[in-house]
Amino acid sequence: MHSEVADDARDTGDDVTPTPVVPDVVPLVEPADGVPHVVDTPEELARVVAAFGAGTGPVAVDAERASGYRYGQRTYLVQLRREGAGTALIDPVALPDLSALSEALVGVEWVLHAASQDLPGLTEQGMRPTRIFDTELGARLLGMERVGLAAVVADALGLGLAKEHSAVDWSTRPLPQEWLRYAALDVEVLVPLREVLAERLAVAGKAEWAAQEFEAVRTAPTPPPRVDPWRRVSGLHQVKDARRLAVVRELWLTRDQNARQRDISPGRVLPDAAIVAAAQALPRSVPQLTALPAFSGKGTRRRATLWQQAIDRGLALPDAELPSVRGPRSDAPPPPRAWADKDPAAAARLAAARDVVAELSATHDVPAENLLQPDLLRRLCWAPPARLDAAGIAEFLAAGAAREWQVGLLAERLATAFAGLSRS
Repeated sequence: MHSEVADDARDTGDDVTPTPVVPDVVPLVEPADGVPHVVDTPEELARVVAAFGAGTGPVAVDAERASGYRYGQRTYLVQLRREGAGTALIDPVALPDLSALSEALVGVEWVLHAASQDLPGLTEQGMRPTRIFDTELGARLLGMERVGLAAVVADALGLGLAKEHSAVDWSTRPLPQEWLRYAALDVEVLVPLREVLAERLAVAGKAEWAAQEFEAVRTAPTPPPRVDPWRRVSGLHQVKDARRLAVVRELWLTRDQNARQRDISPGRVLPDAAIVAAAQALPRSVPQLTALPAFSGKGTRRRATLWQQAIDRGLALPDAELPSVRGPRSDAPPPPRAWADKDPAAAARLAAARDVVAELSATHDVPAENLLQPDLLRRLCWAPPARLDAAGIAEFLAAGAAREWQVGLLAERLATAFAGLSRS
């Protein structure tokens, strides 16, 4: 099946690329080896480590979290599959240190889908790959319109992968059998999927692009903590003055502390809409607070005193301690819509650069955001280097963590575009 798909990818003709034929999707309902039990003892883990260390070829790796249910992005199930070892489902709550498994796989390529989502949690368990293949990133570089695992598997392998359990509460114990079946099937398809995508990338001349992208994901540094994370409350734009912003901040901080202590997703403790509603209304008592529709639910009413205390703290703050309406200072460029007034030359550079990126995106069938990080493109146009020739632009992009293949595609083209602006 894999070779037939790859042959179809090669047979594109000289001038016309045919519309790809998606094979009839065959539903995947049962793992090839059945549903394995969950490994949750040191003795069982030792056997898994030995089996996977003796296996051959790449290892498929996946991780399940409880996003929307628990606080943070902790991993609650780790799935692996490798030729000669079969499939393993591991409980990282019972076995938080999986470094021995990682050490047994040094030098082995790990195949993941959307690796940037799973690697931080796996790192907390001591699992650090030395090489990866990201099937989601590979699909993006191939210009696939839908890059979720089920869609890519259907396109590349002709298999139907059910995803109805993707957003369940994986912190549940014991895990239901149907969820475990889903988890085992996820890793069962990853290595065959990698084979097809790798061949398609090679045929398209994008294998090296993919290798650079995968390495960038693998080695990506941990992002620094956000400044004023409370400013990410949904609907904050409705709050117009500093006093009300102080109430938002106090409610957010109180919610975050409570959610962390209870290990519950903050949005389940108090929705963003309730925070904004309270900041707009500025209730002075618990009865006034619970009269708001956003606080009519049993969960929010139960802790109404806690929320009113937070509101009172915001109301009592001295003016000198109120948060800035404009937010913290940032070295990021202003919103592009303001460029024409603030710096017409920068606005012209951005328009020209976006045209270049759009043309290359269409030519190479790669999403614009994968050709170059939009923030880096804006920074180049807003505060360009002293030299706007190809060498100067290449140095700027490389310093901003653009990959070699991106620099190679863009530097010369952007320099030409910018030079045309100076002549006009």
